Amino acid sequence: MSDATALSDDAPANGPKPLHGGPLVLLTIAVAFSTFMEILDMTIVNVAVPHIAGSLGVSPSEGTWAISSYALASAIMQPLTGWLAKRFGEVRTFCVSVGLFVVFSMLCGLATSMPTLVIFRLLQGAGSGPMVALSLSLLLSSYPKTKQGIALAMWAMTVVVAPIFGPILGGYLTDNFSWPWIFYINVPVGAAAGVVTWSILRHRETKITRAPIDTVGLALLVIGVGSLQFMLDNGNDHDWFASPMILTLGLIALVALVFLVIWELTAKHPVVDLSLFTRRNFAVGVTALSLGMLAFFGINVVFPLWLQTTLGYTATWAGLATAPVGILAFLVSPFIGKNIQRLELRAVVTFAFIVFAFTAFWFSEFNSGASFATLVLPRFIMGIAIACFFIPLNQIFLSGLNPDQVAGASGLANFCRTLASSVSTAVTVTLWQHRTESHHASLTEYVTHASPATTAFTQQLTSLGIPGKPGLAVVDQLVTREAATLAVNDVFWGCALLFLSLIPILWLAKPPFGNAGGAAAH
Repeated sequence: MSDATALSDDAPANGPKPLHGGPLVLLTIAVAFSTFMEILDMTIVNVAVPHIAGSLGVSPSEGTWAISSYALASAIMQPLTGWLAKRFGEVRTFCVSVGLFVVFSMLCGLATSMPTLVIFRLLQGAGSGPMVALSLSLLLSSYPKTKQGIALAMWAMTVVVAPIFGPILGGYLTDNFSWPWIFYINVPVGAAAGVVTWSILRHRETKITRAPIDTVGLALLVIGVGSLQFMLDNGNDHDWFASPMILTLGLIALVALVFLVIWELTAKHPVVDLSLFTRRNFAVGVTALSLGMLAFFGINVVFPLWLQTTLGYTATWAGLATAPVGILAFLVSPFIGKNIQRLELRAVVTFAFIVFAFTAFWFSEFNSGASFATLVLPRFIMGIAIACFFIPLNQIFLSGLNPDQVAGASGLANFCRTLASSVSTAVTVTLWQHRTESHHASLTEYVTHASPATTAFTQQLTSLGIPGKPGLAVVDQLVTREAATLAVNDVFWGCALLFLSLIPILWLAKPPFGNAGGAAAH
């Protein structure tokens, strides 16, 4: 047993005593809901983009700025969490972050033009950036040592399940009310969460360090991450590096981020504590988490897109087909959290990657005639892997860290996870499109007058009153549908292989893993 697990519940080595009873339950609910709403906002807007674009008089491609502006600002702020928490205190920073999220959510709903909405989304993302990382730090510091696994499980459920339910809730609110309600819904929930958190934790503020601002590091971070995020969000629409703009953004991001790493490793008061990567378990855990999220998010991106663009699903039904993945994740997470000290965490994550790979291979066998029930079953089974993936990896990368390092470590890990999700979206959508074109070209080689199947099918169309060019257009639609299905199968296959390739990396982590944020060996 590590030193961390031997600590008394009521006498932690650092910080105030843990909470118990009603205050702990209220805090958990408040923090969980605030985290849920913040992460929900990353995906809830997706299905509402056509409505937003039509309402504000812009094209759908311009409407996507409502998504990318939020992601860009949030990605920049996430690695700053550690510095902000030390400079202003974790409780104060979290509550101010929740307050800003609420205010700018209201302003987003009131926006009457696209530029105004983009500005408010930028400010909303910047304000809420530290929320997710600090929510984990506050929960861990408030729970008794022996129950920190439960805190980690509760936090993990909100972080993983929220993006899944975003499109469903966004579609429902947009279809039955209007698009501003996807922002208004944040206001009462966020305000209540902020008030409850402040009332419980205002006397439990963390130690404040008046460190000077690392202006060079901050500038490099904003330029590098901003350029990279903008490139990832818009690369596919501009044919990637064939576009001078995307190429320029890529070069700026590369230069700025390289200089950021060099500067932060030598700065006396770095704005991002990259020295955390010198810790073995942090480096291994964050690498496995980020690459695992890259594959998992890739599946979550192309699956609903394929359903809507190829199989003719509505946004609501695509969301319903995606959502079952959260059921087992919700049910299994408390069990993993409760028993996290008794489990071999590397084996648990290995099991998760095997289940992810198995279900991804399963998906890769589907054809365009797959029924709703057939599509839902592997999504349901995949849910058990979420709990076995996310919770143990967070425990692994936080092991061995001091309590005052948890906020910075969680913020840096959350940034890597968010960046991996952005990379995954860009790569998988581009790969899907390119593979669709390749399969389309291959399939059309068999659509000739010399093919008995083609001749029989066109004759059947003629008998149905669809002769000549209209009939050939129907054939082309069918070929495109099958090409897109074969392409999505390729993406699932690639994700499965990535999951399996990550298993050896896990075993580079060194136990014991102790309690998250405890002084365990490393």
